[in-house]
Parts: sequence; structure tokens; C-alpha cells
Amino acid sequence: MRSTIIFCTLLLGFMQGHAQQVLTLDQAIDLALKNNYDIRLAQNDAAIYANDYAYANMAFIPRVNATGGRTWSHTRTKQEFANGNKRDTSGIKSNNYTGNVNLNWTLFDGLRMFTSRERLESLRDLGGLALRDQMINTIADIINGYYDIVQQKQQLRNLSEQMSISEERVKLSDAKFQTGLGPKTDLLQSRVDYNAQKAAYLRQQTVISQRKAALNQLMVVAVANTTYEVEDSIPINLELIYGNLQQEIMRNNAALKVAQQNLFISQIDLKTAKGAYFPVVSFNSAYNFSRVNSNAATNSFSPIFNQNGVFNYGFTATIPIFNGLDVKRQVKNAKLNVEYQKLWLENAQTRVSLSIDSTFKNYEYYKQSVTLEEENIGLARENAMVALERFRQGVSTTLEVKLAQQSLQDAFNRLILARYNTKLAETELLRLKGELLKQ
Repeated sequence: MRSTIIFCTLLLGFMQGHAQQVLTLDQAIDLALKNNYDIRLAQNDAAIYANDYAYANMAFIPRVNATGGRTWSHTRTKQEFANGNKRDTSGIKSNNYTGNVNLNWTLFDGLRMFTSRERLESLRDLGGLALRDQMINTIADIINGYYDIVQQKQQLRNLSEQMSISEERVKLSDAKFQTGLGPKTDLLQSRVDYNAQKAAYLRQQTVISQRKAALNQLMVVAVANTTYEVEDSIPINLELIYGNLQQEIMRNNAALKVAQQNLFISQIDLKTAKGAYFPVVSFNSAYNFSRVNSNAATNSFSPIFNQNGVFNYGFTATIPIFNGLDVKRQVKNAKLNVEYQKLWLENAQTRVSLSIDSTFKNYEYYKQSVTLEEENIGLARENAMVALERFRQGVSTTLEVKLAQQSLQDAFNRLILARYNTKLAETELLRLKGELLKQ
């Protein structure tokens, strides 16, 4: 509900007259960074790691525990002795108070206290890296989804232009048929083509609405709210250089940093496991207190009041001798985990390197396609206009106009797709580089 209110406020705040509000890419990214579920889950994990690290130094301080108790006793004793004497000590009541305070301070445990603190610090850093990685991935999804809507909107304009040409074909074919200068089949075919494009136009509007709903899901706003508009063009950066990208990506890639951090944590775990080979030296201290109050003594040697307070301290050393080779097992598992994380990092590096190479080749190809299709679009539009004029003058057939029109539509489609695919490749390269998230 809150996110819906934020989204509606964002849209209404810039409305002018009755025009639809244009949702900018920056606004879409801002909403996603605040509301996206995957980001919020990663933030929660990072907060847990940070909270654990806040108490990391607690492993170096002593542990103090206290216990206390009170016991009420009612004694009923009857005794008969061999000499015939009898004794009845019934009705004796006593109160017993006990209390103690214990202190245990681990002075040495094979340096595991230090590795535990180091591990908590590393987990905190890992949480931050994982959060950054998730934010970068979400921004990439937002950019791709946003410009997908832009390209679908451009396709809608393409269809609108084609409908205008088809409508003109219908008018010319009808005029020729009415004057006997053209067959009815030309008129019928023109209307069929026009209706087909109207159907495609309606379908394209549905596609745009569906794409907006998908973008809304990433921004965590009302899926049904698709009344906003997006920008009209897809800006692309044509200046990316392979050499610079490869070096910076291998150095700054968020996923690689996560893998490197996991390797570092596994190495800390190995040091922690090896620490179990060493003895544990502790300082211990305790104060014990007890007091007993009775209303009578059971015999002449029993006190009716007794109070004790004992303070002691000393050192203990726990030396591991044999524990079923459990420590050896743990150390071996820790070593295997280190090797696993090394392999994972190497695999991640090869996958990122392959992704750089593949994505940059796509980027170069689609960048050249944009230049070529921008030239083609002018030629195809001129060809369509010439064919339509020839048809108006009666020196060409409707088939020639239809072919020229289809050529123009295909050129538009290729240009729109080339620009969008160039943007996808550019976004993927920047995602790998970690540049999408502003510092």
C-alpha cells in the first residue's frame, strides 16, 4: 500500500493538464532501489551480518554468571535409643539461602577468538558485497525492462505510420475503383492490409501494457497502474572500448568480489579449525555464599545459624589428547572447502571473461547495425513515398506499394531492435563492470 502511494504521488506530482506523466528511467531506478523485494531481502541479510559484527569483541571479555536460591525446610524427627531414651525434634524449621557468582575468562584458545572476530567482520563485508551485487542486477533489470517498453512504444509508432500509408492506399484504391481505373481486388486487399495493421496496433498496445506491468513488479508498485508514459528514445553509448572494460570488470565485478570474499572466509574457517589442536587456558573465579537459619537444633552439636562465604580463583588448562580424530576431520573439511571456493572463484572468473567477450561482440555488431539501419530507414521511407505517388498517378500497382510499405516496416523493426539490443549489450557490460550503481 505504501509503495502504491509513493508511485501515485510520483506520477501525480508532475502532471500537467491532462497529459500522461512521463516516468523517467532515474525515477524507475529510484523506486526499485527503495522497494524491490530482492534488494530488501539482501538488505536484511546484510543487517544481520552487521549486527553480529557489532558484538564481535565480546569473545575477548570474561563470562560472568550468578545463581541464587532459597530453600524452606520443615524437620520432623522422632528417635528411640537402646537405653530407652526418646527424643522428639518435630517442628524444626529452617531457611537456607545460597548464592554464587562465577567468572570464566578464556585467555588462550588457539587464537580462535581472533579468527571468530575476523570471520564476523568478513561476513559483514560479504553482506555488503552481496547487497551491492543485488542492487546492480536489479538496476540492470530496470534498464532493460524500461527500454523494452520504449522499443515497444516505437514499434507502436511504426505501426501507426504504416496504418497511415495503408489508409491512403484504401482511399486511392477506392477512388480508382469508383472511376473504373482500378480493380476491386486492389480495394479489398488494401482494406485487408489496413485491418491487419489495426489489429497489430491493438495487440501492440496490449504488449506495452504487459511490459509496464512487468516493470511495475520490479519497482513493487501496483501492477495494474500502467497509465504512465516512458521516454521516446533509447540513448546508447558508442564509445565503449574492450581493453579498458576487460581490466576494470575483472577488478571491480561485484560477483567476483563475492566469490573472493567467500574464499577469504573459508581460509578463516581453516585457521579456526586448526585452533582446536591447541590447549584452552582459562582464568576462573567464584564467590559462594550460604546461610542457614533454624528455629531449633536437632541436637547439641547442630547450629541454629550457619553462614559461609567462600572466594576462590585459579587457572585451568584443557589439553586435547584424543577426541576420535574429530579435529582432524574438521580441518580436512575446512581445507576441502578452501579448494572448493578457489575452484568457484576460478570458474566465476572464466564465466565473467566469456561474458565480456560475448557481450562486447554483440555490442560491436549491433552498434554497426544501428548505423546501417539508420541509413536504410531513409531509403525505405523514400521508396515507400515514391511507390505511393506512382500508385496515385496510376503507373504502378498496389502490390508495388505493399512491398515498399513492408520494406519500410521491416527497416523500422530492424532499427528499433538494433538500438534496443545495443542498449542491452551496453547495460550488460556496465553491469559486469559494476558501474550501474552510483556511489
